[in-house]
Amino acid sequence: MNNQWNQAIYGCWAPFYDFFFNKGIFYRARKRVFQEVQWKKGQKVLFVGIGTGADLGFIPYADLEVTAIDYSEEMLQKAEEKYVNSSIHFRQMNAQMLDFESGSFDVIVASLVLSVVPDPVKVMKEMVRVAKDEGEILIFDKFAPANERLSFGKKLIRPVIKMLGTDIGLSFDRVYQNVNHHCRIQYNLDVMMKGMYRKIKLQKIR
Repeated sequence: MNNQWNQAIYGCWAPFYDFFFNKGIFYRARKRVFQEVQWKKGQKVLFVGIGTGADLGFIPYADLEVTAIDYSEEMLQKAEEKYVNSSIHFRQMNAQMLDFESGSFDVIVASLVLSVVPDPVKVMKEMVRVAKDEGEILIFDKFAPANERLSFGKKLIRPVIKMLGTDIGLSFDRVYQNVNHHCRIQYNLDVMMKGMYRKIKLQKIR
């Protein structure tokens, strides 16, 4: 995967994304990701890879200062159309190089992002950088089972699936080990498909 390829792939996905990833089990999983979050009025919140805006319906965005970014112009346009009269700030941006000062946000949300970007380690480092001390990072994504090798079948199809815009073999532990001195895991829980999709909350260490 590279940035240009991802931009093209998700431009093609934009008209159909909600049909596949904001209905049924995905809708219920997104709801579970946000149902225990204790939002505070005025918090600065960053959505990294907002896509078509599927997550925004689960938060009290009118009470928050929300910025939502995506690399795909087509996906971002879909999100903006849904929330055209809101105070949400939409910006086209590369998640691997966030154009924000360090310590800018109270909460950062990354749904189905780490598994689709060319360099998930860079994205994780950037999210930790722009989080405030004691700020939270919420992650909803698919990861390979911890301490298990990929099956032969998954190894075989992994390159093909990557070409469609996602990685079925990403290890969360591999990504997290690059930032574990700067944040702690508050929880890492199964939300869908027998643990393949997980909700994870990190807190940046002061």
